[in-house]
Amino acid sequence: MRLIIMLAILVCMNMLAVRINYSLDLTREKRFTLSPSTKNLLRNMKDVAVIEVYLKGTFPAGFQRLAEETRERLESFKEYAGPHIVFKFVNPVEGKTEKEKEAIYEEMSSKGLELVNLHEQGEEEGYSEKIIFPDALVKYQNRELPISLLESHGGMTPFEKLNASEAMLEYKFANAIHKLSLPDVPSIGYIVGNGEALGINTIDALTTLARHYHLDTIDIQKRPYISSRYDAIIIDQPTIPFDDKDKFKIDQYVMNGGHVLWYLDMLHASMDSLNNSQEFMPEEYNLNLDDMLFKYGVRVNNDLVEDMNSLPLPVQTAVGGVPGSSPQYELRNWIYFPVFLPVSKHPIVSNMEPVMGMFVNSIDTIADPGIKKTILLQSSKYSRVESYPLRVSFGMVMYPLKQEMFNKPNRPTAVLLEGKFRSIFLNRLPGSFLHILRDSLKYPFRPGCDSTNSMIVVSDGNMMQNDYSAVDGPYEMGYWRFTKEFFANKNFMLNCVEYLTDHSGILEARSKTLQLRLLDQGRVKDEKSKWQIINIAIPIAIVLIFASCYLFFRKRRYETKA
Repeated sequence: MRLIIMLAILVCMNMLAVRINYSLDLTREKRFTLSPSTKNLLRNMKDVAVIEVYLKGTFPAGFQRLAEETRERLESFKEYAGPHIVFKFVNPVEGKTEKEKEAIYEEMSSKGLELVNLHEQGEEEGYSEKIIFPDALVKYQNRELPISLLESHGGMTPFEKLNASEAMLEYKFANAIHKLSLPDVPSIGYIVGNGEALGINTIDALTTLARHYHLDTIDIQKRPYISSRYDAIIIDQPTIPFDDKDKFKIDQYVMNGGHVLWYLDMLHASMDSLNNSQEFMPEEYNLNLDDMLFKYGVRVNNDLVEDMNSLPLPVQTAVGGVPGSSPQYELRNWIYFPVFLPVSKHPIVSNMEPVMGMFVNSIDTIADPGIKKTILLQSSKYSRVESYPLRVSFGMVMYPLKQEMFNKPNRPTAVLLEGKFRSIFLNRLPGSFLHILRDSLKYPFRPGCDSTNSMIVVSDGNMMQNDYSAVDGPYEMGYWRFTKEFFANKNFMLNCVEYLTDHSGILEARSKTLQLRLLDQGRVKDEKSKWQIINIAIPIAIVLIFASCYLFFRKRRYETKA
Protein backbone atom coordinates (compact mmCIF):
# COMPACT_ATOMS: atom_id res chain seq x y z
CA MET A 1 0.00 0.00 0.00
CA ARG A 2 2.87 2.39 0.81
CA LEU A 3 4.44 1.67 -2.57
CA ILE A 4 1.17 2.39 -4.37
CA ILE A 5 0.70 5.67 -2.46
CA MET A 6 4.27 6.77 -3.30
CA LEU A 7 3.77 5.97 -6.98
CA ALA A 8 0.47 7.89 -7.02
CA ILE A 9 2.14 10.91 -5.40
CA LEU A 10 4.97 10.84 -7.95
CA VAL A 11 2.50 10.63 -10.87
CA CYS A 12 0.48 13.57 -9.50
CA MET A 13 3.60 15.66 -8.96
CA ASN A 14 4.73 15.02 -12.52
CA MET A 15 1.33 15.94 -13.89
CA LEU A 16 1.39 19.20 -11.94
CA ALA A 17 4.96 19.91 -13.04
CA VAL A 18 3.94 19.57 -16.69
CA ARG A 19 1.12 22.08 -16.30
CA ILE A 20 2.65 24.49 -13.79
CA ASN A 21 6.03 26.01 -14.62
CA TYR A 22 7.67 28.32 -12.17
CA SER A 23 11.21 29.57 -11.99
CA LEU A 24 13.22 32.11 -10.04
CA ASP A 25 15.63 34.44 -11.84
CA LEU A 26 18.42 35.07 -9.36
CA THR A 27 20.72 36.86 -11.80
CA ARG A 28 21.48 40.51 -11.06
CA GLU A 29 20.60 41.67 -14.60
CA LYS A 30 17.43 39.48 -14.74
CA ARG A 31 18.90 37.51 -17.60
CA PHE A 32 16.07 34.98 -17.83
CA THR A 33 13.15 37.35 -17.23
CA LEU A 34 11.14 38.63 -20.19
CA SER A 35 10.21 42.31 -20.34
CA PRO A 36 6.57 43.25 -19.56
CA SER A 37 5.91 44.29 -23.18
CA THR A 38 7.13 40.91 -24.47
CA LYS A 39 4.95 39.05 -21.98
CA ASN A 40 1.92 41.11 -23.01
CA LEU A 41 2.62 40.41 -26.69
CA LEU A 42 2.89 36.66 -26.13
CA ARG A 43 -0.26 36.44 -24.00
CA ASN A 44 -2.31 38.20 -26.69
CA MET A 45 -1.18 36.16 -29.70
CA LYS A 46 -4.11 35.24 -31.96
CA ASP A 47 -2.39 32.68 -34.16
CA VAL A 48 0.46 30.17 -34.09
CA ALA A 49 3.97 31.46 -34.77
CA VAL A 50 6.25 28.84 -36.31
CA ILE A 51 9.94 29.58 -35.80
CA GLU A 52 12.66 27.74 -37.70
CA VAL A 53 16.16 28.09 -36.23
CA TYR A 54 19.02 27.07 -38.52
CA LEU A 55 21.50 26.23 -35.77
CA LYS A 56 21.44 22.45 -35.81
CA GLY A 57 24.55 20.41 -36.33
CA THR A 58 28.17 20.37 -35.21
CA PHE A 59 29.44 23.89 -34.59
CA PRO A 60 32.24 25.53 -32.61
CA ALA A 61 31.56 26.09 -28.91
CA GLY A 62 30.42 29.70 -29.41
CA PHE A 63 27.68 28.78 -31.90
CA GLN A 64 26.65 25.81 -29.77
CA ARG A 65 26.18 28.17 -26.84
CA LEU A 66 24.17 30.56 -29.02
CA ALA A 67 21.95 27.65 -30.11
CA GLU A 68 21.31 26.63 -26.49
CA GLU A 69 20.55 30.21 -25.45
CA THR A 70 18.12 30.50 -28.38
CA ARG A 71 16.37 27.32 -27.28
CA GLU A 72 16.07 28.58 -23.70
CA ARG A 73 14.69 31.93 -24.85
CA LEU A 74 12.06 30.27 -27.05
CA GLU A 75 11.13 27.94 -24.16
CA SER A 76 10.50 31.03 -22.02
CA PHE A 77 8.32 32.38 -24.85
CA LYS A 78 6.23 29.18 -24.71
CA GLU A 79 5.59 29.70 -21.00
CA TYR A 80 3.48 32.77 -21.85
CA ALA A 81 2.25 32.00 -25.38
CA GLY A 82 1.59 28.29 -24.81
CA PRO A 83 0.67 26.47 -28.03
CA HIS A 84 0.91 29.71 -30.01
CA ILE A 85 4.70 29.29 -30.16
CA VAL A 86 6.13 26.36 -32.13
CA PHE A 87 9.84 26.20 -32.81
CA LYS A 88 12.20 23.70 -34.33
CA PHE A 89 15.93 23.53 -35.00
CA VAL A 90 16.73 22.38 -38.52
CA ASN A 91 19.78 21.75 -40.65
CA PRO A 92 18.59 22.69 -44.15
CA VAL A 93 21.50 20.98 -45.96
CA GLU A 94 21.69 17.76 -43.97
CA GLY A 95 22.03 14.79 -46.34
CA LYS A 96 22.04 17.01 -49.45
CA THR A 97 24.38 16.85 -52.42
CA GLU A 98 26.65 19.77 -53.28
CA LYS A 99 24.35 20.85 -56.09
CA GLU A 100 21.31 20.71 -53.82
CA LYS A 101 23.20 22.67 -51.15
CA GLU A 102 23.97 25.47 -53.59
CA ALA A 103 20.28 25.75 -54.52
CA ILE A 104 19.32 25.84 -50.83
CA TYR A 105 21.94 28.52 -50.08
CA GLU A 106 20.59 30.65 -52.92
CA GLU A 107 16.98 30.21 -51.78
CA MET A 108 17.78 31.09 -48.16
CA SER A 109 19.81 34.14 -49.20
CA SER A 110 16.86 35.35 -51.29
CA LYS A 111 14.74 35.28 -48.12
CA GLY A 112 17.16 37.64 -46.39
CA LEU A 113 19.05 35.03 -44.36
CA GLU A 114 22.75 35.80 -43.96
CA LEU A 115 25.34 33.05 -44.21
CA VAL A 116 28.62 32.74 -42.31
CA ASN A 117 31.60 30.90 -43.74
CA LEU A 118 33.32 29.07 -40.87
CA HIS A 119 36.99 28.19 -41.19
CA GLU A 120 37.90 25.21 -39.00
CA GLN A 121 41.20 23.46 -38.31
CA GLY A 122 40.46 19.88 -37.30
CA GLU A 123 42.98 17.47 -35.77
CA GLU A 124 42.21 14.67 -38.21
CA GLU A 125 40.52 16.28 -41.20
CA GLY A 126 42.79 19.34 -41.29
CA TYR A 127 41.57 22.69 -42.63
CA SER A 128 37.91 22.83 -43.66
CA GLU A 129 35.19 25.34 -44.47
CA LYS A 130 31.56 25.16 -43.47
CA ILE A 131 28.69 27.44 -44.46
CA ILE A 132 26.12 28.02 -41.72
CA PHE A 133 23.12 30.29 -41.27
CA PRO A 134 23.04 31.73 -37.71
CA ASP A 135 19.51 32.90 -38.45
CA ALA A 136 15.89 32.12 -37.80
CA LEU A 137 12.73 32.44 -39.90
CA VAL A 138 9.55 33.52 -38.10
CA LYS A 139 6.24 32.61 -39.79
CA TYR A 140 3.08 34.20 -38.44
CA GLN A 141 -0.32 34.96 -39.94
CA ASN A 142 0.68 33.84 -43.45
CA ARG A 143 3.76 36.06 -43.49
CA GLU A 144 7.40 35.43 -42.67
CA LEU A 145 10.33 37.50 -41.48
CA PRO A 146 14.02 36.50 -41.26
CA ILE A 147 16.14 37.51 -38.28
CA SER A 148 19.87 37.27 -37.73
CA LEU A 149 20.86 35.78 -34.37
CA LEU A 150 24.50 36.83 -34.54
CA GLU A 151 25.58 40.32 -33.49
CA SER A 152 28.88 41.59 -34.86
CA HIS A 153 30.00 44.66 -32.94
CA GLY A 154 33.21 46.32 -34.04
CA GLY A 155 36.04 46.30 -31.52
CA MET A 156 34.49 43.60 -29.33
CA THR A 157 36.04 40.28 -28.37
CA PRO A 158 34.34 37.02 -29.50
CA PHE A 159 32.99 36.53 -25.96
CA GLU A 160 31.51 40.03 -25.92
CA LYS A 161 29.95 39.51 -29.35
CA LEU A 162 28.38 36.29 -28.14
CA ASN A 163 27.03 38.01 -25.04
CA ALA A 164 25.58 40.81 -27.19
CA SER A 165 23.92 38.22 -29.45
CA GLU A 166 22.33 36.49 -26.44
CA ALA A 167 21.13 39.80 -25.00
CA MET A 168 19.32 40.66 -28.26
CA LEU A 169 17.48 37.34 -28.67
CA GLU A 170 14.34 38.40 -26.82
CA TYR A 171 14.03 41.66 -28.75
CA LYS A 172 14.61 40.07 -32.14
CA PHE A 173 12.01 37.32 -31.75
CA ALA A 174 9.45 39.57 -30.04
CA ASN A 175 9.93 42.31 -32.61
CA ALA A 176 9.50 39.87 -35.50
CA ILE A 177 6.23 38.51 -34.05
CA HIS A 178 4.99 42.04 -33.37
CA LYS A 179 5.73 43.25 -36.90
CA LEU A 180 4.04 40.22 -38.46
CA SER A 181 0.96 40.75 -36.26
CA LEU A 182 0.38 44.34 -37.40
CA PRO A 183 -2.50 44.66 -39.88
CA ASP A 184 -0.66 47.48 -41.61
CA VAL A 185 2.79 48.98 -41.33
CA PRO A 186 3.28 52.61 -40.24
CA SER A 187 3.58 55.41 -42.82
CA ILE A 188 6.68 57.59 -43.03
CA GLY A 189 6.94 60.92 -44.85
CA TYR A 190 10.29 62.04 -46.26
CA ILE A 191 10.20 65.83 -46.48
CA VAL A 192 11.54 67.61 -49.59
CA GLY A 193 11.27 71.18 -50.84
CA ASN A 194 14.04 72.88 -48.85
CA GLY A 195 17.08 71.34 -50.49
CA GLU A 196 16.95 68.10 -48.54
CA ALA A 197 19.26 65.25 -49.51
CA LEU A 198 17.68 63.13 -52.23
CA GLY A 199 19.61 61.09 -54.76
CA ILE A 200 22.36 58.53 -54.91
CA ASN A 201 23.49 59.38 -51.36
CA THR A 202 20.10 58.42 -49.90
CA ILE A 203 19.44 55.24 -51.91
CA ASP A 204 20.23 52.85 -49.08
CA ALA A 205 18.29 54.80 -46.45
CA LEU A 206 15.14 55.16 -48.56
CA THR A 207 15.32 51.55 -49.80
CA THR A 208 15.69 50.29 -46.23
CA LEU A 209 12.80 52.40 -44.95
CA ALA A 210 10.60 51.24 -47.84
CA ARG A 211 11.17 47.60 -46.81
CA HIS A 212 9.80 48.27 -43.31
CA TYR A 213 7.29 51.10 -43.77
CA HIS A 214 4.99 52.83 -46.23
CA LEU A 215 7.31 55.57 -47.47
CA ASP A 216 6.21 58.74 -49.26
CA THR A 217 8.08 61.85 -50.30
CA ILE A 218 6.29 65.03 -49.23
CA ASP A 219 6.98 68.30 -51.00
CA ILE A 220 6.21 70.58 -48.08
CA GLN A 221 5.86 73.65 -50.29
CA LYS A 222 3.09 72.04 -52.38
CA ARG A 223 1.00 70.75 -49.47
CA PRO A 224 -1.35 72.96 -47.41
CA TYR A 225 -0.48 70.85 -44.36
CA ILE A 226 1.20 67.58 -43.40
CA SER A 227 -1.42 64.90 -42.91
CA SER A 228 -1.59 63.21 -39.52
CA ARG A 229 -1.88 59.85 -41.30
CA TYR A 230 1.92 59.87 -41.39
CA ASP A 231 3.18 58.31 -38.18
CA ALA A 232 6.48 60.17 -38.52
CA ILE A 233 8.31 62.46 -40.92
CA ILE A 234 12.03 62.69 -41.65
CA ILE A 235 13.80 65.96 -42.41
CA ASP A 236 17.24 65.07 -43.76
CA GLN A 237 19.93 67.72 -44.29
CA PRO A 238 17.92 70.70 -45.59
CA THR A 239 20.05 73.40 -47.21
CA ILE A 240 17.44 76.10 -48.02
CA PRO A 241 15.97 78.26 -45.21
CA PHE A 242 12.45 77.39 -44.03
CA ASP A 243 9.92 80.20 -44.30
CA ASP A 244 7.14 80.65 -41.75
CA LYS A 245 4.61 78.74 -43.88
CA ASP A 246 6.76 75.62 -43.93
CA LYS A 247 7.58 75.93 -40.25
CA PHE A 248 3.87 76.29 -39.48
CA LYS A 249 3.10 73.03 -41.32
CA ILE A 250 5.75 71.15 -39.35
CA ASP A 251 4.70 72.78 -36.08
CA GLN A 252 1.04 71.88 -36.48
CA TYR A 253 1.93 68.34 -37.55
CA VAL A 254 3.76 67.99 -34.23
CA MET A 255 0.91 69.60 -32.27
CA ASN A 256 -1.48 67.03 -33.81
CA GLY A 257 0.63 64.15 -32.47
CA GLY A 258 3.09 63.69 -35.33
CA HIS A 259 6.70 62.68 -34.74
CA VAL A 260 9.77 64.17 -36.39
CA LEU A 261 13.25 62.75 -36.97
CA TRP A 262 15.59 65.66 -37.70
CA TYR A 263 18.98 65.19 -39.41
CA LEU A 264 20.39 68.71 -39.53
CA ASP A 265 23.59 70.46 -40.58
CA MET A 266 24.01 74.07 -39.51
CA LEU A 267 27.23 74.59 -41.47
CA HIS A 268 28.00 73.77 -45.08
CA ALA A 269 31.11 71.59 -44.83
CA SER A 270 32.12 68.72 -47.11
CA MET A 271 35.22 66.95 -48.32
CA ASP A 272 34.53 68.28 -51.83
CA SER A 273 35.67 71.68 -50.54
CA LEU A 274 39.19 70.25 -50.15
CA ASN A 275 39.54 69.19 -53.78
CA ASN A 276 41.14 72.43 -54.91
CA SER A 277 42.67 73.54 -51.64
CA GLN A 278 43.96 72.02 -48.40
CA GLU A 279 41.62 74.18 -46.34
CA PHE A 280 38.24 75.89 -46.45
CA MET A 281 35.88 77.92 -44.30
CA PRO A 282 32.38 76.41 -43.73
CA GLU A 283 29.41 78.64 -44.42
CA GLU A 284 26.17 78.95 -42.46
CA TYR A 285 22.96 77.49 -43.91
CA ASN A 286 20.73 79.87 -41.88
CA LEU A 287 17.88 77.35 -41.91
CA ASN A 288 15.65 79.62 -39.80
CA LEU A 289 14.83 76.73 -37.46
CA ASP A 290 16.54 78.01 -34.31
CA ASP A 291 13.42 79.47 -32.70
CA MET A 292 11.35 76.35 -33.42
CA LEU A 293 13.95 73.92 -32.05
CA PHE A 294 14.51 76.18 -29.04
CA LYS A 295 10.79 76.03 -28.29
CA TYR A 296 10.92 72.24 -28.47
CA GLY A 297 13.88 72.05 -26.08
CA VAL A 298 17.22 72.06 -27.98
CA ARG A 299 19.62 74.31 -29.82
CA VAL A 300 21.84 73.03 -32.64
CA ASN A 301 24.99 75.12 -32.55
CA ASN A 302 26.94 76.67 -35.42
CA ASP A 303 30.13 74.78 -34.67
CA LEU A 304 31.96 71.57 -35.49
CA VAL A 305 32.81 68.76 -33.11
CA GLU A 306 36.47 67.72 -33.17
CA ASP A 307 37.10 64.29 -31.67
CA MET A 308 40.24 62.19 -31.29
CA ASN A 309 38.05 59.09 -31.62
CA SER A 310 37.46 59.51 -35.34
CA LEU A 311 37.58 57.91 -38.77
CA PRO A 312 40.90 57.56 -40.59
CA LEU A 313 41.63 59.01 -44.02
CA PRO A 314 44.45 58.05 -46.40
CA VAL A 315 47.19 60.67 -46.33
CA GLN A 316 50.14 60.84 -48.68
CA THR A 317 53.21 60.65 -46.45
CA ALA A 318 55.97 60.19 -49.05
CA VAL A 319 56.51 60.54 -52.77
CA GLY A 320 58.05 57.64 -54.63
CA GLY A 321 61.77 58.30 -55.01
CA VAL A 322 62.16 56.04 -58.01
CA PRO A 323 60.70 57.33 -61.29
CA GLY A 324 57.41 55.61 -62.02
CA SER A 325 56.94 54.41 -58.41
CA SER A 326 53.69 55.06 -56.58
CA PRO A 327 53.36 57.53 -53.68
CA GLN A 328 53.01 56.11 -50.17
CA TYR A 329 49.82 56.56 -48.14
CA GLU A 330 49.04 56.16 -44.47
CA LEU A 331 45.71 56.15 -42.61
CA ARG A 332 45.42 58.96 -40.09
CA ASN A 333 42.48 60.08 -37.98
CA TRP A 334 40.42 63.02 -39.27
CA ILE A 335 39.02 64.74 -36.19
CA TYR A 336 36.02 66.17 -38.08
CA PHE A 337 34.67 62.63 -38.70
CA PRO A 338 33.91 61.50 -35.11
CA VAL A 339 32.92 57.96 -34.15
CA PHE A 340 30.20 57.82 -31.48
CA LEU A 341 30.17 54.89 -29.08
CA PRO A 342 26.67 54.81 -27.53
CA VAL A 343 26.81 54.82 -23.74
CA SER A 344 23.14 55.54 -23.03
CA LYS A 345 20.98 52.71 -21.72
CA HIS A 346 18.01 53.94 -23.72
CA PRO A 347 16.49 51.18 -25.92
CA ILE A 348 17.26 53.13 -29.11
CA VAL A 349 21.02 52.80 -28.67
CA SER A 350 21.46 50.12 -26.01
CA ASN A 351 23.75 47.28 -27.16
CA MET A 352 24.50 49.19 -30.36
CA GLU A 353 27.85 49.26 -32.12
CA PRO A 354 29.54 52.63 -32.91
CA VAL A 355 27.96 55.22 -35.21
CA MET A 356 30.05 57.38 -37.54
CA GLY A 357 29.54 61.07 -38.26
CA MET A 358 30.89 63.69 -40.65
CA PHE A 359 31.22 67.38 -39.85
CA VAL A 360 28.93 67.17 -36.82
CA ASN A 361 27.49 70.10 -34.86
CA SER A 362 27.01 70.04 -31.09
CA ILE A 363 23.61 70.28 -29.39
CA ASP A 364 22.61 72.19 -26.26
CA THR A 365 19.50 71.23 -24.30
CA ILE A 366 17.18 73.97 -23.03
CA ALA A 367 15.95 74.04 -19.43
CA ASP A 368 12.26 73.17 -19.80
CA PRO A 369 10.78 70.97 -17.05
CA GLY A 370 7.94 69.93 -19.35
CA ILE A 371 10.26 68.34 -21.91
CA LYS A 372 12.36 65.28 -21.10
CA LYS A 373 15.73 65.19 -22.87
CA THR A 374 17.64 61.95 -23.40
CA ILE A 375 21.10 62.11 -24.96
CA LEU A 376 21.44 59.25 -27.43
CA LEU A 377 24.84 60.05 -28.97
CA GLN A 378 27.70 62.17 -27.71
CA SER A 379 31.37 62.75 -28.44
CA SER A 380 34.14 61.00 -26.53
CA LYS A 381 35.98 62.37 -23.50
CA TYR A 382 38.74 63.55 -25.84
CA SER A 383 36.76 66.05 -27.89
CA ARG A 384 36.22 69.77 -28.32
CA VAL A 385 34.13 72.17 -30.41
CA GLU A 386 35.18 74.99 -32.68
CA SER A 387 32.61 77.72 -33.22
CA TYR A 388 31.75 79.54 -36.44
CA PRO A 389 33.58 81.21 -38.13
CA LEU A 390 36.28 78.57 -38.34
CA ARG A 391 38.81 77.17 -40.76
CA VAL A 392 39.04 73.46 -41.65
CA SER A 393 42.57 72.49 -42.67
CA PHE A 394 43.47 69.07 -43.99
CA GLY A 395 47.04 69.70 -42.91
CA MET A 396 46.02 68.90 -39.32
CA VAL A 397 46.33 65.17 -40.06
CA MET A 398 50.08 65.58 -40.55
CA TYR A 399 50.70 66.54 -36.92
CA PRO A 400 50.24 64.49 -33.72
CA LEU A 401 47.21 65.37 -31.60
CA LYS A 402 47.58 66.40 -27.96
CA GLN A 403 44.95 65.08 -25.57
CA GLU A 404 45.08 68.14 -23.32
CA MET A 405 43.79 70.28 -26.21
CA PHE A 406 40.57 68.24 -26.45
CA ASN A 407 39.03 69.52 -23.23
CA LYS A 408 35.28 69.65 -23.97
CA PRO A 409 34.17 66.05 -23.55
CA ASN A 410 30.81 64.38 -24.15
CA ARG A 411 29.20 66.95 -26.43
CA PRO A 412 25.63 65.82 -27.32
CA THR A 413 25.00 65.13 -31.00
CA ALA A 414 21.67 63.26 -30.92
CA VAL A 415 18.88 64.01 -28.44
CA LEU A 416 15.46 62.47 -27.85
CA LEU A 417 12.78 64.98 -26.79
CA GLU A 418 9.59 63.79 -25.08
CA GLY A 419 6.77 65.82 -23.60
CA LYS A 420 3.84 68.07 -24.41
CA PHE A 421 5.32 70.49 -26.92
CA ARG A 422 3.95 74.03 -27.24
CA SER A 423 3.47 75.72 -30.59
CA ILE A 424 5.91 78.42 -31.60
CA PHE A 425 3.03 80.26 -33.31
CA LEU A 426 0.95 80.61 -30.16
CA ASN A 427 -0.37 84.23 -29.93
CA ARG A 428 1.38 85.12 -33.18
CA LEU A 429 -1.35 84.45 -35.78
CA PRO A 430 -4.05 86.94 -36.82
CA GLY A 431 -7.67 86.00 -36.22
CA SER A 432 -8.54 86.06 -39.93
CA PHE A 433 -5.93 83.36 -40.65
CA LEU A 434 -7.24 81.21 -37.80
CA HIS A 435 -10.79 81.44 -39.24
CA ILE A 436 -9.56 80.31 -42.67
CA LEU A 437 -7.81 77.33 -41.12
CA ARG A 438 -10.86 76.28 -39.16
CA ASP A 439 -13.63 77.01 -41.69
CA SER A 440 -12.05 76.51 -45.12
CA LEU A 441 -9.28 73.97 -44.57
CA LYS A 442 -10.99 72.19 -41.66
CA TYR A 443 -7.61 72.21 -39.94
CA PRO A 444 -7.99 74.22 -36.72
CA PHE A 445 -4.93 75.67 -35.07
CA ARG A 446 -3.58 73.71 -32.10
CA PRO A 447 -1.59 75.65 -29.47
CA GLY A 448 0.00 72.53 -28.02
CA CYS A 449 0.03 68.75 -27.84
CA ASP A 450 -2.84 67.12 -26.00
CA SER A 451 -0.67 64.17 -24.98
CA THR A 452 3.01 63.32 -24.68
CA ASN A 453 4.80 63.45 -28.02
CA SER A 454 8.37 62.76 -29.10
CA MET A 455 10.96 63.78 -31.65
CA ILE A 456 14.67 63.13 -32.22
CA VAL A 457 17.22 65.76 -33.26
CA VAL A 458 20.50 64.59 -34.83
CA SER A 459 23.08 67.28 -35.56
CA ASP A 460 24.62 65.54 -38.58
CA GLY A 461 22.90 65.49 -41.95
CA ASN A 462 25.46 63.03 -43.33
CA MET A 463 24.68 60.32 -40.80
CA MET A 464 21.69 59.11 -42.80
CA GLN A 465 23.53 59.04 -46.12
CA ASN A 466 25.61 56.44 -47.93
CA ASP A 467 28.87 56.79 -49.81
CA TYR A 468 29.28 55.62 -53.41
CA SER A 469 31.96 55.10 -56.02
CA ALA A 470 31.95 55.12 -59.82
CA VAL A 471 33.14 51.50 -59.84
CA ASP A 472 31.14 49.85 -57.05
CA GLY A 473 28.10 52.14 -57.04
CA PRO A 474 26.29 53.04 -53.79
CA TYR A 475 27.63 51.59 -50.57
CA GLU A 476 25.61 50.64 -47.52
CA MET A 477 24.87 53.24 -44.86
CA GLY A 478 27.65 53.34 -42.30
CA TYR A 479 30.27 51.71 -44.54
CA TRP A 480 33.73 53.30 -44.41
CA ARG A 481 35.53 52.14 -47.54
CA PHE A 482 39.04 53.12 -46.45
CA THR A 483 39.00 50.58 -43.60
CA LYS A 484 36.15 48.38 -44.93
CA GLU A 485 34.30 48.77 -41.62
CA PHE A 486 30.56 48.88 -41.04
CA PHE A 487 29.10 51.27 -38.48
CA ALA A 488 25.60 51.26 -36.99
CA ASN A 489 24.18 54.27 -38.85
CA LYS A 490 21.43 52.18 -40.44
CA ASN A 491 20.44 50.48 -37.17
CA PHE A 492 20.39 53.83 -35.43
CA MET A 493 18.03 55.26 -38.06
CA LEU A 494 15.72 52.23 -37.91
CA ASN A 495 15.65 52.24 -34.10
CA CYS A 496 14.81 55.96 -34.07
CA VAL A 497 11.94 55.48 -36.51
CA GLU A 498 10.69 52.41 -34.64
CA TYR A 499 10.69 54.26 -31.33
CA LEU A 500 8.76 57.19 -32.82
CA THR A 501 6.14 55.06 -34.59
CA ASP A 502 5.73 51.95 -32.44
CA HIS A 503 4.27 52.44 -28.97
CA SER A 504 4.02 48.76 -27.99
CA GLY A 505 7.21 48.97 -25.92
CA ILE A 506 8.90 46.02 -27.65
CA LEU A 507 12.00 48.15 -28.17
CA GLU A 508 12.55 48.09 -24.40
CA ALA A 509 13.88 44.54 -24.73
CA ARG A 510 16.95 46.01 -26.48
CA SER A 511 18.12 47.56 -23.22
CA LYS A 512 18.72 44.18 -21.60
CA THR A 513 22.42 43.58 -20.96
CA LEU A 514 24.21 40.40 -19.98
CA GLN A 515 27.18 41.00 -17.72
CA LEU A 516 30.26 39.15 -18.89
CA ARG A 517 31.77 37.36 -15.86
CA LEU A 518 35.11 35.99 -17.02
CA LEU A 519 37.51 33.94 -14.93
CA ASP A 520 40.72 35.52 -13.69
CA GLN A 521 43.21 33.53 -15.72
CA GLY A 522 46.06 34.36 -13.31
CA ARG A 523 44.16 32.95 -10.32
CA VAL A 524 43.06 29.95 -12.38
CA LYS A 525 46.70 29.07 -12.99
CA ASP A 526 47.95 29.80 -9.46
CA GLU A 527 45.05 28.22 -7.53
CA LYS A 528 44.27 25.29 -9.83
CA SER A 529 45.05 22.57 -7.27
CA LYS A 530 43.20 24.39 -4.49
CA TRP A 531 39.94 24.61 -6.40
CA GLN A 532 40.23 21.05 -7.68
CA ILE A 533 40.38 19.88 -4.07
CA ILE A 534 37.45 22.12 -3.07
CA ASN A 535 35.23 21.01 -5.96
CA ILE A 536 36.15 17.31 -6.08
CA ALA A 537 37.79 16.03 -2.90
CA ILE A 538 35.78 17.94 -0.28
CA PRO A 539 32.28 16.89 -1.56
CA ILE A 540 33.41 13.24 -1.60
CA ALA A 541 34.87 13.61 1.90
CA ILE A 542 31.61 15.12 3.20
CA VAL A 543 29.61 12.20 1.82
CA LEU A 544 32.01 9.67 3.38
CA ILE A 545 31.91 11.44 6.75
CA PHE A 546 28.09 11.51 6.69
CA ALA A 547 27.93 7.82 5.79
CA SER A 548 30.42 6.90 8.53
CA CYS A 549 28.49 8.87 11.16
CA TYR A 550 25.22 7.33 10.06
CA LEU A 551 26.62 3.79 10.33
CA PHE A 552 28.32 4.56 13.67
CA PHE A 553 25.19 5.94 15.36
CA ARG A 554 22.99 3.25 13.84
CA LYS A 555 25.29 0.54 15.16
CA ARG A 556 25.38 2.10 18.66
CA ARG A 557 21.57 2.43 18.72
CA TYR A 558 20.93 -1.20 17.98
CA GLU A 559 23.78 -2.39 20.22
CA THR A 560 22.24 -0.47 23.16
CA LYS A 561 18.81 -2.02 22.59
CA ALA A 562 20.32 -5.46 22.44
